[in-house]
Amino acid sequence: MHEIFMKLRLNNTAAGQTETTIVSLLYGALAILVTGLVVYGAFYGGITALILRSAFLSAVAAAGLIAIGVRRDTFVVRSIFYALAIVALIPGPYLWSSYLDIIMRGAMSTQTDRYIFVGLLVAVLVLVRFSIGWALLVLSVLSLAYAYFGYLIPGKYGHGGYDLARLTSTLLLSTEGFYGVPMGVAVEYIFLFALLGTFLMRIGTGEVFVDIARGLTGRIQGGPGLSAALSSALLGTINGSAVANVVTTGTFTIPLMKRVGYSPALAGAIEAAASSAGQILPPIMGAAAFLMAEIIGVPYSQIAIAALVPGLLYVLALMVSVRLEAGRLGLAADSEGGLKLFWRTLLHRGYLLLPLVGLVALLVGGMTPTRAAVYCLVFGLLISPWRADTRVGPVGLWLVCRDTLSSTLPIVAAVAAAGIVIGVLNLTGMGLMLSSLILELGGDSIWAILVLTALASFVLGMGLPTSAAYLLLAVLVAPALTRLGLPAISAHMFIFYFGLVSAITPPVALAAYAAASISGADANATAMESIRLGFVKLLVPFLFVTMPGILMIGSGAEITLAIILATVAVATLTIAFAGWLQRPLAWMERGAFVLAAVLIAWPTPVTAVDPITVCARGGGLLIAGILAWRIISGVSAESSSPISTQ
Repeated sequence: MHEIFMKLRLNNTAAGQTETTIVSLLYGALAILVTGLVVYGAFYGGITALILRSAFLSAVAAAGLIAIGVRRDTFVVRSIFYALAIVALIPGPYLWSSYLDIIMRGAMSTQTDRYIFVGLLVAVLVLVRFSIGWALLVLSVLSLAYAYFGYLIPGKYGHGGYDLARLTSTLLLSTEGFYGVPMGVAVEYIFLFALLGTFLMRIGTGEVFVDIARGLTGRIQGGPGLSAALSSALLGTINGSAVANVVTTGTFTIPLMKRVGYSPALAGAIEAAASSAGQILPPIMGAAAFLMAEIIGVPYSQIAIAALVPGLLYVLALMVSVRLEAGRLGLAADSEGGLKLFWRTLLHRGYLLLPLVGLVALLVGGMTPTRAAVYCLVFGLLISPWRADTRVGPVGLWLVCRDTLSSTLPIVAAVAAAGIVIGVLNLTGMGLMLSSLILELGGDSIWAILVLTALASFVLGMGLPTSAAYLLLAVLVAPALTRLGLPAISAHMFIFYFGLVSAITPPVALAAYAAASISGADANATAMESIRLGFVKLLVPFLFVTMPGILMIGSGAEITLAIILATVAVATLTIAFAGWLQRPLAWMERGAFVLAAVLIAWPTPVTAVDPITVCARGGGLLIAGILAWRIISGVSAESSSPISTQ
């Protein structure tokens, strides 16, 4: 929705232009209101959580509805959206003024309360439909129908049914509905860090990331592909959206990759796989890091530290894949990259990285993420005037607020819809029953349960934003894993990874399809290449069970051993998938590399010292080492042979 006012369908008339101007100004005013509300709440506090969240949702939903409405063709349809925007604005001020009275009553039991609830419900569902799609809308409606008509369902999955008054109190007044923990995370973290990321992009930090990546990797064979992988991963640390990363960096990296010899499908796949790294890399992780911290009940820093090694393993595997593909295809390097560009970038524009350095320093120092983000925003405002091309004036700040609201609209809509589903699941107890169903189907096999959980996470994650996918999975699927005895972080990271893999896998593959639209390649071919390059997202979650040390769980020795084994397993499997290591690999060699990776990642925790596990991992390491040595030494012998030089 970044280009929400760029391609309006209004007729080019004076009335149409006037309407567009009014709507644009209203949208900008709401963006400033939301920004001020979030920043004030983050720095000063003092606003009751329910009131802050209700005001935030009302303003964001109203802005989203007028932005969607202004793009409709007829005035009648546009008027319906504008009316819904007014309806969405009411609950915030209503709860603000009537909060004490509602608390004294103990419930939202009046006719006015129910009208407010129905109005907000309709507005949110319409916003979900036009900003996200049908999947979450259908799931929300089915949840409400189940809550209301549950008395018609026989057996253990039925219940007594809940009337409109009970649903109103649950979804509008408790912490299990619209204004629950997920919406609190959207107010306190998601919007604030999106604001920081948008501001840093506005002053040019994203371009610094791209040039640093080109400087580090440009002169290596296939350097543009490596630059795309690294720059998109770096950009993802402040963005967290795979599709947004593709359209931001892909417009530069994809043509550059095609120019040095990458096929359109491969160039798009590299960009899609690299852009999806931002969803699993701290500090933002598509806002899931903050949600996970709140749901599990641990400090945010613990989630960020746990996510670091798996995220880096993904980036490592991707960059190894890209380098091997460049060797297989005999591609050229980036003639404009290299260390000169790296040092020139740091010298002239390196100061734009200072807000991020400050953010890390403040978090390490123990400051809360919200206050640290506010301080870094202020720091960014102070350094932006140092150069004319990074200076941000009042209009620039207004655009930052507007773009932040546009980028977070789908997330807030998804969080609100997820609040409906979560509220109904908790109200009816269906969440626990679904977890029990997975355990019943899996029987006594933890691996069968993991596979079932992975499949359920993949299906539920299709086409949903990162935060919405994780929220649903945390309620529906994660309890099944924690009841098996897995650590909470391991269980939640497992479902988180499989909920995100749909960004590069058909039939949805939003990141791959966005990249294909830039590269001009077939969308499904791009998605299949993305799977091959980003396969680590399918492997690493299982390592959370066998090697919890990569999540920083266990003793120092266990963590070190797990990181070493996971790195070797990922690199070995990457070589097998690429089919190249200084020369083409035969199918038997590729099969041996796959066997080595499986043995290294043997399905027994790394703490186990039984002979079978030790021999399996030792055998895997030995196979990987022998194969690598034979291939590399064989190529060296060929290159030094007189026959090979003729």
